[in-house]
Amino acid sequence: MSFTVGANVAEPYVNGVVCWRAASEPLIPLYKFRRRLCAACSKTKTITRSIIYKQGMAFLVVCISSLLIISISIYVFQLLANRRSRLPPGPRPLPFIGNLLDVVGELPHRSLARIAGRHGPLMTVRLGSQVIIVASSPSTAREVLQTHNRSLTGRSPPDAWLALGHAANSVFVLPPGRRWRALRRIGTEHLLSARQLDGSRLRPLLREATLDLLRRVLGFVEAGSPVEVGRASFAAVMDLQWRAMFSAGLDDAEERALHDAAREAVAVSLSPNVSDFFPALAAADLQGERRLFGRRLAMVYQLVDEQMERRMRGQREAGVGRSGEKDLLDVMLDMSLEQAKDAGAATINRDVIRTFLTDIFLASVDTIASTIEWAMAELLQHPDAMSKLQEELRKVLGSNAHVEQSDVDRLPYLRAVVKETLRLHPVVPLVPNKAEETVEIQGHTVPKGCTVLVSLWAVHRDVGAWPEPDRFIPERFLPRLEETGFLGTTEFDFIPFSAGHRVCLGLPLATRMVHAMLGSLLHRFEWTLPQEVKENVVDMSESLGLTMIMATPLQAIAKSV
Repeated sequence: MSFTVGANVAEPYVNGVVCWRAASEPLIPLYKFRRRLCAACSKTKTITRSIIYKQGMAFLVVCISSLLIISISIYVFQLLANRRSRLPPGPRPLPFIGNLLDVVGELPHRSLARIAGRHGPLMTVRLGSQVIIVASSPSTAREVLQTHNRSLTGRSPPDAWLALGHAANSVFVLPPGRRWRALRRIGTEHLLSARQLDGSRLRPLLREATLDLLRRVLGFVEAGSPVEVGRASFAAVMDLQWRAMFSAGLDDAEERALHDAAREAVAVSLSPNVSDFFPALAAADLQGERRLFGRRLAMVYQLVDEQMERRMRGQREAGVGRSGEKDLLDVMLDMSLEQAKDAGAATINRDVIRTFLTDIFLASVDTIASTIEWAMAELLQHPDAMSKLQEELRKVLGSNAHVEQSDVDRLPYLRAVVKETLRLHPVVPLVPNKAEETVEIQGHTVPKGCTVLVSLWAVHRDVGAWPEPDRFIPERFLPRLEETGFLGTTEFDFIPFSAGHRVCLGLPLATRMVHAMLGSLLHRFEWTLPQEVKENVVDMSESLGLTMIMATPLQAIAKSV
């Protein structure tokens, strides 16, 4: 191998090692023969890398600039479109993230109420790519839940509920069609109606649940331990609901497993999730909410499946259905068999049964337990109200050990305390609906496909309807106890269980059990706060899941009367 002197070639040798650019043989990977570049070629390679780097940076700048121009164009287009479409007023959204910065930092119901104070009781916010219309006053709540309710009864399932296919069969998020109506009818006719709850099968179960709660509290008293009010209530109602659905109790291991899974499932089910704000990113499940909800839900599903298997095996062995009064599982299994004879019937299969029973169980248990806990927290901070209520209970109940449903009408202050608790701490502070078609509310357009939130939390603190709205004053309900129910029919300033077609299925059960359990707790025990809580006051901060619960579980000292 030779080279002409002065030729425009790189020096072929550097420290006795052949430069691979000057070699005559085909290029071979450098690592194989330990060849390296001479000084001239090394300089050439450095210059080449520099050129490639500059070209890459130029391309990146062009891409970022184009993205910014597109974003600004979309942003301007949205602003112009909002004006033309006559959407309700609201804070100006930022590109991509919308008004998320206005909402983060505090719980959604509080931040939305604060924003509504500036923009009005009917406003528009953009959370990520989602357009949200928020109703925050009694008059706008009436428009959504009564006047235009048929057009605003849709639901968009939270991304977490897609786990295990739960949303596909959930009565809470199904569109208002045949299956949704069939499931609501099953719930009301066979478990949650006043007729069923006051009937011979369920009424003893409700009484036993109240006594079970009192026994649990007595166990804490005898052990000299503070009572975790929400946990004790949750366990008692959980056993009640399980017996009502399956005519069977839970052993200790099942109760512990179900208690933990149920509490964690409801805690994560409706918590703020980036996947709900940016559906394009939902597949990544960036916060892991869907995976976490799915794991907890699977444990509840497993226990429900065991009950179904046991019942179906018993039917196959006996050759007939179960004798005696039918529970909710019997009714749904019978319907699944009958639908084979009726081609037009709504599909009730095993997946639907499992999901429906899980929904009813989780929602009713958490609703009752959280309301009792909030009521006790308020009363412990307002000893005058607690004393007044305990005096009423002594006069009406006398030596009776607990409150019966028949006693409630004679306990007006108890009813006022429950209503004031639900006014300040509604079970679900934000009720979501989806516009099935475009409607007009108070001169503004609510476009088809958008989410419409009714802020029960803001409605219940409307200064026009409630003087001193942030204070716990049960007496405000005494003059209007009979005319103020739990359903929005004439006035919409108090709707703790929502209203319209999507009103809470568990309302009859919740109102019975909250009055009976709360009244019995206060009649059988004297309650005080632990010393450290007295010194630091009760933590009334909230945590939002399927329902609004106390972020710090309430602990109190009980003493038998």
